[in-house]
Amino acid sequence: MSAERDSAVGEQGSDGGRKTAGAARTAAAGTGASASAAKKAAPSKKAAARKPAAAKKAAAEKTPGATKPAAKKAPAKKAPPAKKASSAPLKKAPAPRKQVVAPKKATASVPAAPAKTVAAHPQGESRTALVRRARRVNRELAEVYPYAHPELDFENPFQLVVATVLSAQTTDLRVNQTTPALFAKYPTPEDLAAANPEEVEEILRPTGFFRAKTKSVIGLSKALVEQFGGEVPGRLEDLVKLPGVGRKTAFVVLGNAFGRPGITVDTHFQRLVRRWKWTDETDPDKIEAAVGALFPKSDWTDLSHHVIWHGRRICHARKPACGACPIAPLCPAYGEGETDPEKAKKLLKYEKAGQPGQRLKPPQAYLDAGGRAAPPLGAG
Repeated sequence: MSAERDSAVGEQGSDGGRKTAGAARTAAAGTGASASAAKKAAPSKKAAARKPAAAKKAAAEKTPGATKPAAKKAPAKKAPPAKKASSAPLKKAPAPRKQVVAPKKATASVPAAPAKTVAAHPQGESRTALVRRARRVNRELAEVYPYAHPELDFENPFQLVVATVLSAQTTDLRVNQTTPALFAKYPTPEDLAAANPEEVEEILRPTGFFRAKTKSVIGLSKALVEQFGGEVPGRLEDLVKLPGVGRKTAFVVLGNAFGRPGITVDTHFQRLVRRWKWTDETDPDKIEAAVGALFPKSDWTDLSHHVIWHGRRICHARKPACGACPIAPLCPAYGEGETDPEKAKKLLKYEKAGQPGQRLKPPQAYLDAGGRAAPPLGAG
Protein backbone atom coordinates (compact mmCIF):
# COMPACT_ATOMS: atom_id res chain seq x y z
CA MET A 1 0.00 0.00 0.00
CA SER A 2 2.78 2.49 0.76
CA ALA A 3 4.52 1.83 -2.60
CA GLU A 4 1.38 2.42 -4.61
CA ARG A 5 0.69 5.61 -2.85
CA ASP A 6 4.23 6.93 -3.51
CA SER A 7 4.09 6.21 -7.26
CA ALA A 8 0.72 7.82 -7.57
CA VAL A 9 1.92 10.95 -5.94
CA GLY A 10 5.04 11.13 -8.22
CA GLU A 11 2.98 10.70 -11.37
CA GLN A 12 0.67 13.43 -10.32
CA GLY A 13 3.49 15.76 -9.89
CA SER A 14 5.03 15.20 -13.42
CA ASP A 15 1.84 14.93 -15.57
CA GLY A 16 -0.21 17.57 -14.03
CA GLY A 17 -3.95 17.30 -14.22
CA ARG A 18 -4.26 14.04 -16.22
CA LYS A 19 -2.38 12.20 -13.72
CA THR A 20 -4.43 13.91 -11.14
CA ALA A 21 -7.69 12.89 -12.90
CA GLY A 22 -6.45 9.35 -13.37
CA ALA A 23 -5.40 9.34 -9.87
CA ALA A 24 -8.78 10.68 -9.03
CA ARG A 25 -10.38 7.91 -11.05
CA THR A 26 -8.06 5.42 -9.53
CA ALA A 27 -8.82 6.84 -6.16
CA ALA A 28 -12.48 6.82 -6.96
CA ALA A 29 -12.14 3.24 -8.11
CA GLY A 30 -10.26 2.49 -4.97
CA THR A 31 -12.85 4.29 -3.01
CA GLY A 32 -15.58 2.38 -4.79
CA ALA A 33 -13.76 -0.88 -4.10
CA SER A 34 -13.33 0.00 -0.53
CA ALA A 35 -16.97 1.09 -0.40
CA SER A 36 -18.08 -2.13 -1.96
CA ALA A 37 -15.79 -3.98 0.40
CA ALA A 38 -17.25 -1.98 3.19
CA LYS A 39 -20.69 -2.81 1.94
CA LYS A 40 -19.73 -6.44 1.68
CA ALA A 41 -18.23 -6.28 5.15
CA ALA A 42 -21.24 -4.48 6.50
CA PRO A 43 -23.60 -7.34 5.78
CA SER A 44 -21.20 -9.70 7.47
CA LYS A 45 -21.12 -7.39 10.44
CA LYS A 46 -24.90 -7.22 10.42
CA ALA A 47 -25.06 -10.97 10.12
CA ALA A 48 -22.60 -11.23 12.91
CA ALA A 49 -24.65 -8.75 14.83
CA ARG A 50 -27.77 -10.63 13.93
CA LYS A 51 -26.27 -13.93 15.02
CA PRO A 52 -25.50 -12.76 18.57
CA ALA A 53 -28.85 -11.04 18.64
CA ALA A 54 -30.52 -14.20 17.43
CA ALA A 55 -28.53 -16.22 19.91
CA LYS A 56 -29.42 -13.78 22.64
CA LYS A 57 -33.02 -13.84 21.50
CA ALA A 58 -33.00 -17.62 21.41
CA ALA A 59 -31.38 -17.74 24.80
CA ALA A 60 -33.80 -15.13 26.00
CA GLU A 61 -36.67 -17.09 24.52
CA LYS A 62 -35.41 -20.28 26.12
CA THR A 63 -34.71 -18.83 29.52
CA PRO A 64 -37.69 -16.53 30.00
CA GLY A 65 -39.84 -18.81 27.88
CA ALA A 66 -39.09 -21.78 30.12
CA THR A 67 -39.70 -19.69 33.16
CA LYS A 68 -42.96 -18.17 31.93
CA PRO A 69 -44.55 -21.44 30.83
CA ALA A 70 -43.39 -22.98 34.09
CA ALA A 71 -45.10 -20.18 35.91
CA LYS A 72 -48.24 -20.75 33.85
CA LYS A 73 -48.10 -24.53 34.25
CA ALA A 74 -47.28 -24.32 37.95
CA PRO A 75 -50.85 -23.46 38.93
CA ALA A 76 -52.06 -26.32 36.75
CA LYS A 77 -49.60 -28.69 38.41
CA LYS A 78 -50.51 -27.36 41.85
CA ALA A 79 -54.22 -27.69 41.09
CA PRO A 80 -54.15 -31.49 40.79
CA PRO A 81 -52.35 -31.85 44.13
CA ALA A 82 -55.03 -29.62 45.59
CA LYS A 83 -57.63 -32.01 44.20
CA LYS A 84 -55.69 -34.98 45.52
CA ALA A 85 -55.40 -33.30 48.86
CA SER A 86 -59.12 -32.61 48.86
CA SER A 87 -59.86 -36.17 47.77
CA ALA A 88 -57.51 -37.63 50.39
CA PRO A 89 -59.76 -36.58 53.28
CA LEU A 90 -62.69 -38.10 51.42
CA LYS A 91 -60.87 -41.42 51.33
CA LYS A 92 -60.08 -41.12 55.03
CA ALA A 93 -63.66 -40.19 55.84
CA PRO A 94 -65.07 -43.70 55.22
CA ALA A 95 -62.49 -45.15 57.63
CA PRO A 96 -64.24 -43.75 60.74
CA ARG A 97 -67.56 -44.94 59.32
CA LYS A 98 -66.25 -48.49 59.11
CA GLN A 99 -65.03 -48.26 62.67
CA VAL A 100 -68.45 -47.12 63.78
CA VAL A 101 -70.29 -49.83 61.82
CA ALA A 102 -68.06 -52.67 63.04
CA PRO A 103 -69.10 -52.40 66.70
CA LYS A 104 -72.73 -52.32 65.65
CA LYS A 105 -72.34 -55.56 63.75
CA ALA A 106 -70.49 -57.11 66.65
CA THR A 107 -73.19 -55.99 69.07
CA ALA A 108 -75.95 -57.27 66.80
CA SER A 109 -74.28 -60.68 66.48
CA VAL A 110 -73.95 -61.19 70.24
CA PRO A 111 -77.61 -61.36 70.84
CA ALA A 112 -78.13 -63.87 67.60
CA ALA A 113 -76.27 -66.46 69.07
CA PRO A 114 -77.10 -66.54 71.22
CA ALA A 115 -80.04 -65.67 69.89
CA LYS A 116 -78.98 -64.77 69.42
CA THR A 117 -82.87 -62.74 71.93
CA VAL A 118 -84.59 -64.60 69.13
CA ALA A 119 -87.82 -64.71 67.22
CA ALA A 120 -90.37 -67.50 67.35
CA HIS A 121 -87.69 -69.75 65.92
CA PRO A 122 -83.99 -68.88 65.89
CA GLN A 123 -83.71 -66.75 62.75
CA GLY A 124 -82.64 -68.72 59.75
CA GLU A 125 -82.84 -72.11 61.48
CA SER A 126 -83.89 -74.81 59.07
CA ARG A 127 -85.94 -77.86 59.94
CA THR A 128 -82.81 -80.01 59.86
CA ALA A 129 -80.96 -77.60 62.15
CA LEU A 130 -83.89 -77.63 64.59
CA VAL A 131 -83.92 -81.43 64.73
CA ARG A 132 -80.18 -81.53 65.34
CA ARG A 133 -80.33 -78.89 68.06
CA ALA A 134 -83.26 -80.57 69.83
CA ARG A 135 -81.56 -83.95 69.82
CA ARG A 136 -78.33 -82.45 71.07
CA VAL A 137 -80.21 -80.84 73.96
CA ASN A 138 -81.65 -84.24 74.85
CA ARG A 139 -78.19 -85.84 74.76
CA GLU A 140 -76.78 -83.13 77.01
CA LEU A 141 -79.63 -83.54 79.48
CA ALA A 142 -79.12 -87.31 79.48
CA GLU A 143 -75.59 -86.70 80.74
CA VAL A 144 -76.81 -84.30 83.42
CA TYR A 145 -79.66 -86.58 84.57
CA PRO A 146 -78.57 -90.17 83.83
CA TYR A 147 -80.74 -91.31 86.75
CA ALA A 148 -83.92 -89.53 85.56
CA HIS A 149 -87.06 -91.51 86.41
CA PRO A 150 -90.76 -90.91 87.10
CA GLU A 151 -90.94 -89.01 90.37
CA LEU A 152 -94.05 -90.75 91.63
CA ASP A 153 -93.72 -93.69 94.01
CA PHE A 154 -95.44 -96.80 92.64
CA GLU A 155 -95.09 -100.57 92.72
CA ASN A 156 -97.53 -101.56 89.95
CA PRO A 157 -99.53 -100.01 87.09
CA PHE A 158 -102.59 -99.46 89.31
CA GLN A 159 -100.65 -97.40 91.85
CA LEU A 160 -99.02 -95.41 89.04
CA VAL A 161 -102.30 -94.51 87.32
CA VAL A 162 -103.88 -93.43 90.62
CA ALA A 163 -100.81 -91.41 91.67
CA THR A 164 -100.68 -89.68 88.27
CA VAL A 165 -104.33 -88.62 88.53
CA LEU A 166 -103.66 -87.25 92.01
CA SER A 167 -100.62 -85.25 90.82
CA ALA A 168 -102.78 -82.71 89.01
CA GLN A 169 -102.43 -79.21 90.50
CA THR A 170 -99.92 -80.34 93.13
CA THR A 171 -96.36 -81.65 93.47
CA ASP A 172 -95.20 -85.21 93.08
CA LEU A 173 -93.72 -84.92 96.56
CA ARG A 174 -97.13 -84.19 98.08
CA VAL A 175 -98.63 -87.13 96.21
CA ASN A 176 -95.83 -89.44 97.34
CA GLN A 177 -96.43 -88.40 100.94
CA THR A 178 -100.17 -89.10 100.58
CA THR A 179 -100.43 -92.35 98.62
CA PRO A 180 -98.80 -94.66 101.23
CA ALA A 181 -101.86 -94.28 103.49
CA LEU A 182 -104.24 -94.64 100.52
CA PHE A 183 -102.68 -97.85 99.16
CA ALA A 184 -102.27 -99.30 102.59
CA LYS A 185 -106.05 -99.11 103.07
CA TYR A 186 -107.08 -99.75 99.42
CA PRO A 187 -104.36 -101.87 97.75
CA THR A 188 -106.40 -103.06 94.72
CA PRO A 189 -108.86 -101.58 92.22
CA GLU A 190 -111.62 -103.67 93.81
CA ASP A 191 -110.88 -102.20 97.26
CA LEU A 192 -110.84 -98.61 96.07
CA ALA A 193 -113.95 -99.12 93.91
CA ALA A 194 -115.88 -100.13 97.04
CA ALA A 195 -114.40 -97.41 99.29
CA ASN A 196 -116.37 -94.80 101.23
CA PRO A 197 -115.86 -91.48 99.38
CA GLU A 198 -115.68 -89.49 102.63
CA GLU A 199 -112.88 -91.63 103.95
CA VAL A 200 -110.99 -91.32 100.69
CA GLU A 201 -111.50 -87.56 100.70
CA GLU A 202 -109.97 -87.30 104.13
CA ILE A 203 -106.86 -89.16 102.97
CA LEU A 204 -106.54 -87.12 99.80
CA ARG A 205 -107.15 -83.73 101.40
CA PRO A 206 -103.42 -82.69 101.39
CA THR A 207 -103.27 -83.00 97.58
CA GLY A 208 -105.85 -80.27 96.96
CA PHE A 209 -109.09 -80.57 94.94
CA PHE A 210 -109.63 -83.72 97.03
CA ARG A 211 -113.34 -84.12 96.27
CA ALA A 212 -112.85 -84.14 92.50
CA LYS A 213 -109.84 -86.40 92.86
CA THR A 214 -111.74 -88.79 95.09
CA LYS A 215 -114.45 -89.07 92.47
CA SER A 216 -111.86 -89.76 89.75
CA VAL A 217 -109.87 -92.48 91.55
CA ILE A 218 -113.01 -94.30 92.72
CA GLY A 219 -114.51 -93.99 89.22
CA LEU A 220 -111.42 -95.33 87.40
CA SER A 221 -111.18 -98.21 89.91
CA LYS A 222 -114.76 -99.18 89.12
CA ALA A 223 -114.03 -98.95 85.36
CA LEU A 224 -110.98 -101.21 85.76
CA VAL A 225 -113.04 -103.79 87.62
CA GLU A 226 -116.03 -103.64 85.30
CA GLN A 227 -114.32 -103.23 81.91
CA PHE A 228 -110.82 -104.70 82.26
CA GLY A 229 -111.09 -107.34 84.95
CA GLY A 230 -109.32 -105.27 87.58
CA GLU A 231 -106.21 -104.84 85.37
CA VAL A 232 -104.81 -101.63 83.95
CA PRO A 233 -104.93 -101.81 80.13
CA GLY A 234 -101.74 -101.30 78.15
CA ARG A 235 -103.28 -99.42 75.22
CA LEU A 236 -103.68 -95.68 74.83
CA GLU A 237 -107.25 -95.88 73.50
CA ASP A 238 -108.32 -97.90 76.55
CA LEU A 239 -106.55 -95.79 79.14
CA VAL A 240 -108.07 -92.50 78.00
CA LYS A 241 -111.54 -93.97 78.60
CA LEU A 242 -110.90 -94.14 82.35
CA PRO A 243 -112.29 -91.26 84.49
CA GLY A 244 -109.66 -88.58 85.12
CA VAL A 245 -107.19 -90.09 82.63
CA GLY A 246 -106.05 -88.03 79.64
CA ARG A 247 -103.24 -88.46 77.15
CA LYS A 248 -100.63 -87.13 79.57
CA THR A 249 -101.55 -89.62 82.29
CA ALA A 250 -101.89 -92.40 79.74
CA PHE A 251 -98.37 -91.82 78.39
CA VAL A 252 -96.92 -91.77 81.91
CA VAL A 253 -98.45 -95.18 82.54
CA LEU A 254 -97.55 -96.61 79.14
CA GLY A 255 -93.96 -95.40 79.25
CA ASN A 256 -93.14 -96.26 82.86
CA ALA A 257 -95.36 -99.24 83.67
CA PHE A 258 -95.44 -100.97 80.27
CA GLY A 259 -92.26 -99.72 78.59
CA ARG A 260 -94.16 -98.29 75.63
CA PRO A 261 -92.82 -94.94 74.34
CA GLY A 262 -94.86 -91.84 75.05
CA ILE A 263 -94.38 -88.10 75.55
CA THR A 264 -95.61 -86.64 78.83
CA VAL A 265 -96.71 -83.07 78.18
CA ASP A 266 -97.02 -81.62 81.66
CA THR A 267 -96.61 -77.95 82.61
CA HIS A 268 -92.80 -78.19 82.79
CA PHE A 269 -92.57 -79.89 79.41
CA GLN A 270 -94.83 -77.31 77.77
CA ARG A 271 -92.86 -74.40 79.18
CA LEU A 272 -89.42 -75.68 78.23
CA VAL A 273 -90.10 -76.82 74.65
CA ARG A 274 -91.57 -73.40 73.87
CA ARG A 275 -88.68 -71.67 75.62
CA TRP A 276 -86.25 -73.70 73.51
CA LYS A 277 -88.23 -72.85 70.35
CA TRP A 278 -88.96 -76.46 69.52
CA THR A 279 -92.56 -75.46 68.86
CA ASP A 280 -94.90 -72.48 69.17
CA GLU A 281 -97.96 -74.60 69.94
CA THR A 282 -99.85 -74.17 73.21
CA ASP A 283 -102.29 -77.07 72.97
CA PRO A 284 -100.82 -80.17 74.74
CA ASP A 285 -101.85 -82.54 71.95
CA LYS A 286 -100.25 -80.34 69.29
CA ILE A 287 -97.11 -79.94 71.40
CA GLU A 288 -96.92 -83.71 71.71
CA ALA A 289 -97.17 -84.14 67.94
CA ALA A 290 -94.68 -81.35 67.13
CA VAL A 291 -92.02 -82.50 69.59
CA GLY A 292 -92.56 -86.18 68.83
CA ALA A 293 -91.73 -85.47 65.18
CA LEU A 294 -88.25 -84.23 66.20
CA PHE A 295 -87.19 -87.48 67.89
CA PRO A 296 -87.24 -91.21 67.28
CA LYS A 297 -90.16 -92.87 69.02
CA SER A 298 -87.77 -94.88 71.20
CA ASP A 299 -86.53 -91.61 72.80
CA TRP A 300 -89.92 -90.28 73.84
CA THR A 301 -90.15 -91.61 77.40
CA ASP A 302 -86.62 -90.68 78.45
CA LEU A 303 -86.95 -87.33 76.70
CA SER A 304 -89.98 -86.59 78.87
CA HIS A 305 -88.01 -87.38 82.02
CA HIS A 306 -85.03 -85.25 80.98
CA VAL A 307 -87.14 -82.21 80.13
CA ILE A 308 -89.34 -82.45 83.23
CA TRP A 309 -86.37 -82.94 85.53
CA HIS A 310 -84.59 -79.96 84.03
CA GLY A 311 -87.70 -77.81 84.43
CA ARG A 312 -88.02 -78.71 88.10
CA ARG A 313 -84.37 -78.30 89.03
CA ILE A 314 -82.86 -75.55 86.86
CA CYS A 315 -85.14 -74.04 84.20
CA HIS A 316 -87.86 -72.75 86.51
CA ALA A 317 -90.91 -70.83 85.36
CA ARG A 318 -90.21 -67.53 87.12
CA LYS A 319 -86.48 -67.53 87.81
CA PRO A 320 -84.59 -69.92 85.56
CA ALA A 321 -81.01 -70.47 86.72
CA CYS A 322 -79.40 -69.57 83.38
CA GLY A 323 -75.96 -69.13 84.94
CA ALA A 324 -75.98 -72.75 86.16
CA CYS A 325 -77.61 -74.28 83.09
CA PRO A 326 -75.59 -77.00 81.31
CA ILE A 327 -77.34 -76.37 77.99
CA ALA A 328 -77.08 -72.56 78.02
CA PRO A 329 -75.12 -72.45 74.72
CA LEU A 330 -78.01 -74.28 73.01
CA CYS A 331 -80.81 -72.23 74.54
CA PRO A 332 -82.28 -69.35 72.50
CA ALA A 333 -83.90 -67.99 75.67
CA TYR A 334 -80.64 -67.68 77.62
CA GLY A 335 -80.71 -64.53 79.73
CA GLU A 336 -84.37 -64.68 80.76
CA GLY A 337 -83.19 -65.76 84.20
CA GLU A 338 -80.22 -65.16 86.48
CA THR A 339 -76.97 -65.37 84.51
CA ASP A 340 -74.53 -64.82 87.36
CA PRO A 341 -73.15 -68.30 88.20
CA GLU A 342 -73.01 -67.76 91.96
CA LYS A 343 -76.51 -66.31 92.15
CA ALA A 344 -77.85 -68.97 89.80
CA LYS A 345 -76.56 -71.77 92.06
CA LYS A 346 -78.82 -70.51 94.83
CA LEU A 347 -81.85 -71.10 92.58
CA LEU A 348 -81.17 -74.81 92.05
CA LYS A 349 -83.58 -77.33 93.57
CA TYR A 350 -83.62 -80.91 94.80
CA GLU A 351 -80.39 -82.89 94.47
CA LYS A 352 -78.76 -80.10 92.43
CA ALA A 353 -78.99 -77.94 95.53
CA GLY A 354 -78.15 -80.78 97.94
CA GLN A 355 -81.80 -81.13 98.94
CA PRO A 356 -84.10 -84.19 99.08
CA GLY A 357 -85.91 -85.27 95.95
CA GLN A 358 -89.62 -85.95 95.54
CA ARG A 359 -89.72 -89.70 96.05
CA LEU A 360 -89.81 -91.43 99.40
CA LYS A 361 -88.55 -94.61 97.70
CA PRO A 362 -86.38 -93.48 94.77
CA PRO A 363 -84.45 -95.90 92.53
CA GLN A 364 -81.00 -96.94 93.70
CA ALA A 365 -79.41 -95.21 90.70
CA TYR A 366 -80.73 -91.88 91.97
CA LEU A 367 -79.32 -92.49 95.43
CA ASP A 368 -75.99 -93.53 93.95
CA ALA A 369 -75.86 -90.25 92.03
CA GLY A 370 -76.15 -88.26 95.27
CA GLY A 371 -79.93 -87.91 95.43
CA ARG A 372 -81.75 -88.02 98.76
CA ALA A 373 -85.11 -89.56 99.53
CA ALA A 374 -87.96 -87.23 100.46
CA PRO A 375 -89.30 -87.31 104.04
CA PRO A 376 -92.71 -88.89 104.73
CA LEU A 377 -95.78 -86.76 105.33
CA GLY A 378 -95.64 -84.98 108.69
CA ALA A 379 -91.90 -85.53 109.20
CA GLY A 380 -89.72 -82.53 110.05
